[in-house]
Amino acid sequence: MANRRSFLEKLGKGAAFSTLALSLPSTVFSQPKSGENPKKKTKIIGIIGAENSHSRGFGKMFNIDKKFPGWEVKYIWGEKEEFAQLAKDEGGIPVIVKDPLEMMGKIDALIVDHRHGDLHLDAALPFVKAGIPTFVDKPFCYSSQAAKIFLEMAKAVGTPVTSYSSIAHSNATEDMREQLAEMKEINQVTCYGKADINSIYGGFFFYGVHMVEPLIYLFKEKIISARFNKNEKENLNSTASLIFENGRMATLVITTKKYGWQTFVETDEGVVELKSRVETVGPDKNYVDMVTMFSTGKEPRSHESIIHGIAVLEAIQKSIISGNWESVVS
Repeated sequence: MANRRSFLEKLGKGAAFSTLALSLPSTVFSQPKSGENPKKKTKIIGIIGAENSHSRGFGKMFNIDKKFPGWEVKYIWGEKEEFAQLAKDEGGIPVIVKDPLEMMGKIDALIVDHRHGDLHLDAALPFVKAGIPTFVDKPFCYSSQAAKIFLEMAKAVGTPVTSYSSIAHSNATEDMREQLAEMKEINQVTCYGKADINSIYGGFFFYGVHMVEPLIYLFKEKIISARFNKNEKENLNSTASLIFENGRMATLVITTKKYGWQTFVETDEGVVELKSRVETVGPDKNYVDMVTMFSTGKEPRSHESIIHGIAVLEAIQKSIISGNWESVVS
């Protein structure tokens, strides 16, 4: 597993992604055979990556709880044998493959679910080139340039691809966005949430995505610059400052004692916490939209939004190193 030093070296090089230099063949989605009714055939999902608890959750949701009838997670590949076995046991996933490419030609959709996002795009590449609709867990990758190249490739070959934070892509965040539309002008935003700049899974990228992406969903303006304000004393909060293109500032407060996310906004009436007014029953928007994309090819999030989210995280990570304001380049 990459440590923080090697991660920063990769970040400085734009993230290792040499495989994207491969030629991009044209492809089409597989069509049902004559006389075959696709509605009667169970659609098969494969998962690459089992270190996350998410892979077990996906298996349970599709195979045990059967939240999406007609879909089954049949194949799992794990970074270690014990990871794959745990996903198989707890998620009811029938088949462990030794090589992800064993799933080629056998699946209708792919979920890429490494804990370390720097592994995501190389894992997804052959399947996207083959026309397999693909969901990439957060974060999509660690380089906005790599994200742009990859998504241009996916568009060129006609394969639907998406990725997002489950906190951002939710019914709760959608409701909070509607609340913001009813408020008077907002002066500033403060978000509290978990992150770890020393995480072996990509520093701030790993959990910071759950703080950054909700802001992209809530506000239409792009974020243009970022600065990380590091507290050098162990176990004390640090912050990050973000500037939107309209001049609004958002402050991210990195919590150390509580797992969870909260957002506050300042209006002329004072500071208020944004709280969802809706209660989600059944699978949330992130799961529903993923399966809808698998079924219809309709991507629930623009490629531009995915790239911008990575660019903001990239700027924050650069600022952690430099101590300066960094431009968001997407």
